[in-house]
Amino acid sequence: MEDPIIHCTGGFDAVPAYQSEGASGADIRARLDHDLVLAPGARALIPTGLHLQIPSGLEAQVRPRSGLAARHGISILNAPGTIDSDYRGEVQVLLVNMGQEEYRIRSGDRIAQLVFAHVVRVSFQGQPRIDETARGGGGFGSTGI
Repeated sequence: MEDPIIHCTGGFDAVPAYQSEGASGADIRARLDHDLVLAPGARALIPTGLHLQIPSGLEAQVRPRSGLAARHGISILNAPGTIDSDYRGEVQVLLVNMGQEEYRIRSGDRIAQLVFAHVVRVSFQGQPRIDETARGGGGFGSTGI
């Protein structure tokens, strides 16, 4: 099966890039007019200058970068964020500083990664009840630790 092609605009520096042969996520970069300092507990919507043309049947998931999370506590509030195939606006990343120190974001910094996935569309059908299972309505932690 041939890899899908994702068309994008925003300039050469906005094009996502895989950092290793086995990487599943392609890094995306901040595009800022000036540095932005993210205080502990603060969040900011970071522009990337990137616009994607995603083929129907795929989605892009915006995910945190593990190094930023581990070293600085920088993550994404709505992780994973979803970019639908019919969205043509600029990709922006909602970063949050969950660390103890301010974090400076500069234009060109790698701030997130995109992972592409196939989308299955389903049909919903209302029913008076649904089938029972052994787990039933058990929620978080109901299957043990």
